[in-house]
Amino acid sequence: MVKSRYTRKPDMLSNPTPLSLGQTPNELWCTDYKGEFLLGNHHYCYPLTVTDHASRFLLTCEALSSTKEDYAFTAFETLFKERGLPANIRSDNGVPFASADALFNLSKLAVWWLRLGIGIGIERIKPGHPQQNGRHERMHLTLKKETTKPAGLNFLQQQARFDDFIEVFNNERPHEALDMKCPAEVYQPSTSAYTGLPDIDYPFHDKTIVVTHCGRICLGCKKINFSTVFAGQAVGIKEVQDDIWLVSFMDYDLGYFDLETCVLEPLENPFGPKVLPM
Repeated sequence: MVKSRYTRKPDMLSNPTPLSLGQTPNELWCTDYKGEFLLGNHHYCYPLTVTDHASRFLLTCEALSSTKEDYAFTAFETLFKERGLPANIRSDNGVPFASADALFNLSKLAVWWLRLGIGIGIERIKPGHPQQNGRHERMHLTLKKETTKPAGLNFLQQQARFDDFIEVFNNERPHEALDMKCPAEVYQPSTSAYTGLPDIDYPFHDKTIVVTHCGRICLGCKKINFSTVFAGQAVGIKEVQDDIWLVSFMDYDLGYFDLETCVLEPLENPFGPKVLPM
């Protein structure tokens, strides 16, 4: 029933999203890990970096010990509290920004971004095309040259080098593309403040269901495999035909399932860039 009408396209989940232009501050932030390197104490350092696309402003560079989601959550929460929320965040398709086997390649970090405010737009570059995040990658080349050769002895020393680089990069280096202004002269904090996770409800759906820790939607005795990245999140479901249900997260319609097969058939990827209001 569902399969004949709501069939998943074979390559749908691996496609990149559309990319926004990011022409004003906070319309688009770009994020990545610079690539691990050894510190003087032989521990690996994984620098998490975030820049504002329009102003080139280096928002943060955190010396982390791994790419685990927990560390990224902490770094982004600190940044959001300090600078506010962007309209969109662009990343590659690696962890913790994406999950290869999850619905729409979302990760728990990406789902958290979507929950914040009215939802941060998720942008993904095409795999193997780092030039789609080229402005950020060029900053990485300068960062590597000036802060890792040689590397610091430990994380504290390396973070101090990153902090010094941020100060110089933002306040002392003019850019031709910015009419010879420094990034700090162009960037301004977002007017969209970070206030934690807002409540979500589904007044136009039949039921609100919290996804189980194993990533399932439970409807009576029926269990529908959904996605573990939504574990603990509330989704809305609505019966659109006999035993055929639509699943939504916030304002995004994600897919359909029927009670006979209990298989979710995703719709087209609904996540992508958002346009800032004028």
